Amino acid sequence: MPYAFRNQPLKGLYLTYQLIAILFVRLPLLVLFNIPKSWRPRKSWTLKRTILIKLVRLLSETGTQVGTVFKVPNHLAITPGVGVNGVWVEPANHLVTGNLKMWAELAKVASIRVPGYWIHRKGSSIEVASPPQPGEKVIYQLHGGGYVSLSAHPTDFTAAIVRGYVQYIDPVQRVFSLEYRLASAKPFAERYPFPTQLLDALAGYNYLIDVVGFASEDIILSGDSAGGNLAHALVRYLTDYQGTTVVSLPAPPGALILLSPWVDLGTTTEALPNGSAARFFNTDHLGAGPNSDGGLDYAKSAFCGPHGLEAAETNAYISPASLNPALVVDFKKFPRTFIVAGGAESLYDSIVTLKDRMIQDLGEGNGVKPFEGKVRYYEAPDGIHDYTAFEWCYEPERTATFKAINRWVTAL
Repeated sequence: MPYAFRNQPLKGLYLTYQLIAILFVRLPLLVLFNIPKSWRPRKSWTLKRTILIKLVRLLSETGTQVGTVFKVPNHLAITPGVGVNGVWVEPANHLVTGNLKMWAELAKVASIRVPGYWIHRKGSSIEVASPPQPGEKVIYQLHGGGYVSLSAHPTDFTAAIVRGYVQYIDPVQRVFSLEYRLASAKPFAERYPFPTQLLDALAGYNYLIDVVGFASEDIILSGDSAGGNLAHALVRYLTDYQGTTVVSLPAPPGALILLSPWVDLGTTTEALPNGSAARFFNTDHLGAGPNSDGGLDYAKSAFCGPHGLEAAETNAYISPASLNPALVVDFKKFPRTFIVAGGAESLYDSIVTLKDRMIQDLGEGNGVKPFEGKVRYYEAPDGIHDYTAFEWCYEPERTATFKAINRWVTAL
């Protein structure tokens, strides 16, 4: 059962046990049993990469049992630090209509003030939250973490993606990352289910346009894992209700980047016979499918909340890659899109399903010339889930991915 050891003294005892077991039993055995290349999950992996990914998996499983070990930045405050540029994003309830309004009322949530963080390219002279420079592009990043963990803060694990953007994407001098509210469910307080995060993301998008002054076509919306799910949902809302007379929505972003997006929160793709959830269960750090430790099941339950898990099967905002025949979904109004997947990640099947559906509606191409397709797909054959965040063990694949994104962003 997830979070069975969340309270003291069991939490301390469990952590002590796991630390001793990892240092003196599991780690030596991992090294011993992975010295032969033929015994590794992927023969192309180095011993270092193999051990580090296995350790990440072990730490993730431990977290699923004890919950948060260290204090993590959240939506309640701007967490200060050296070089940290935090701002407050005001609510955007005036932009909520249609199904989003209905879902929000059902979940008893509304748009509120949340923090966001600016991350600038090293050496940039641009002031924090200053108006855009001539020709400047900005990336609006939504972090991953299953909607239940991690943070937009520059010290977070996923901030490696933001650092990659400002280092390798030529037209981008700064990235704005939003600290959206995280969902939770029993055994914790039940709060902030869908569409809480979409309300927050909408407020962040409105901030970039209405407060900072970016044109929508100069905004590149990006998300990794659950953040990719959220980025997709934001674009879907902006396109579904564009032109409505009820609210005056800003135009959709000029481009969309989805990094290992979590796009089927139901069970249809993970239950495929010999599918990626089963094939890559032992290679990915992300446990998915019937053999998982329950972490993803908790995240699904927390996120879906009062809408029920059935919503994860048929709601296009939640699971655009669901194989449920009742799902109605199309992407005809979406902007040019770059999709990234790892060839060894457990969500591979759902990402490929999303890619195929988007190409069917939008065509394949860079989306910059008349009548050109709008979808580009990039796959790192040995990549695990969200490998672009693993700057300490996923080179050269990580750098190659950001360079490919740069070629796409700058395509003429």
